[in-house]
Amino acid sequence: MKLYIYEHCPFCVKARSIFGLKNVPVELKVFLNDDEATPIGMVGKKMVPILQKDDGSFMPESMDIVHFIDQQYGQPLLTGPLNAAISQWLAANHESSYPLVLPRNANAPFEEFSTPAARSYFITKKEAANGSFEEHLSHTPGLVKKVSQQLRELDPLIQQANACNGELSDDDIHLFARLRSLTIVAGLDWPTRLADYRDNMAKQTQVNLLTSVAQ
Repeated sequence: MKLYIYEHCPFCVKARSIFGLKNVPVELKVFLNDDEATPIGMVGKKMVPILQKDDGSFMPESMDIVHFIDQQYGQPLLTGPLNAAISQWLAANHESSYPLVLPRNANAPFEEFSTPAARSYFITKKEAANGSFEEHLSHTPGLVKKVSQQLRELDPLIQQANACNGELSDDDIHLFARLRSLTIVAGLDWPTRLADYRDNMAKQTQVNLLTSVAQ
């Protein structure tokens, strides 16, 4: 199987995570960010992730891929309970984390930005939809303070280092994807329990954190 991704993309992290958790082999393929034709040819839309199954067919949508792999390969892993507080935290955190993460993604050495045209495409599209990256970066101190407080509020919700609710569930897929995105932001205050969970999930999912390119 092949999984077509962007390295920075949290939706791609969700899909990647289930392969790591279940030790299911998959070949990662990175689209250039300005490549519209290839994904449109596969699934009719410019999007990631896209799974190419062994039969050659294509499947989009991160959680559809997660559930397909979890159900089709071995015993299901994502059988634990969900916690509404995790979903509420993710919703509340989005507004603060997105303007921190987005401009930092644009500056990072990700394979999808390996040509100037691909990086420019990303910046142009995202600034048109979300505002000036320079302006977002100017708000870094306040946003870092706010997100650090949110991380402290999340910390007591983490029940175990290997599963936020005590047993692996969809909440882990969603939460780890967000936390991994936030590791590109330098200066955040990560409480101990949450940091242990973040690091353990990176090992379990075999998805690298972004601390080496944090800004």
